[in-house]
Amino acid sequence: MAPRPDRTTARDRSRRVLSQNFLADPAAVSRMVRAARSGPDDLLLEVGAGRGQLTRPLAQRCGRLIAYEVDPAVIPALAAVCATLPHVRHRQADFLTAAPPDEPFAVVGNVPWSLTAAVVRWCLAAPRLRAATLLTQWEYARKRTGDLGRWSRLTVLTWPEYHWRLSGRVARTAFRPVPAVDGGILRIERRPAALLDPAGLPAYRKMVELGFGGAGGSLAASLRAAHPGRRVDGALRAARLDPATPVGLVWPEQWLVLFRLLHAPTGRAGGRRW
Repeated sequence: MAPRPDRTTARDRSRRVLSQNFLADPAAVSRMVRAARSGPDDLLLEVGAGRGQLTRPLAQRCGRLIAYEVDPAVIPALAAVCATLPHVRHRQADFLTAAPPDEPFAVVGNVPWSLTAAVVRWCLAAPRLRAATLLTQWEYARKRTGDLGRWSRLTVLTWPEYHWRLSGRVARTAFRPVPAVDGGILRIERRPAALLDPAGLPAYRKMVELGFGGAGGSLAASLRAAHPGRRVDGALRAARLDPATPVGLVWPEQWLVLFRLLHAPTGRAGGRRW
């Protein structure tokens, strides 16, 4: 049998590269806008604005909005939407190359799914970010928020400074073109005050990296590589953790307990308190 001709158009190939699945369901748009929790004085950055499906309703709730879209094919539609909104600007640019604002701001967007990890990294690295509300693949949102019963390294590493929340599921039929999987609304919020003193954060991250590194085959063995065995055993008991517990099943709160106990002063001579 002769091979079927490739009937995909240049536009189809562009969508595949850009991972573009536009929101077409008004109810899903409303859920995203509510999850963003923006206020009249807020500065929002929208990533992957597309034709402006989210831009207009977001603009109705915020003080200023900058909509980023890299695809030239949809820019005319986005520009038409923004032209009627005086407090909204659109930029035909790659969001990932943008410099973060030097004032408090939030990020909202129906993220190109192939770029989800990069967008999340950009958000976490932005010093003045307050929150990010991102429509990602359902499994990604579940993974980052512990909804699968396991906790990822990135979530645990950033837990003292950020709260990761699963804010809803969006059926794949709400998108055009229809993707293979559902979407998930991921909410990343900077805590008003970190759960650890900033001076202790590097040591906390080092401990988490050590634990997830897998040295020795278990969390207990990994921690014993840097701390006395008896102290590790006591910290595990205090955190109500079996030494054989897989590292992914350790809750972020238990990591904080382990850190505080393993890095507490050992005697009256003192040391830093985290």
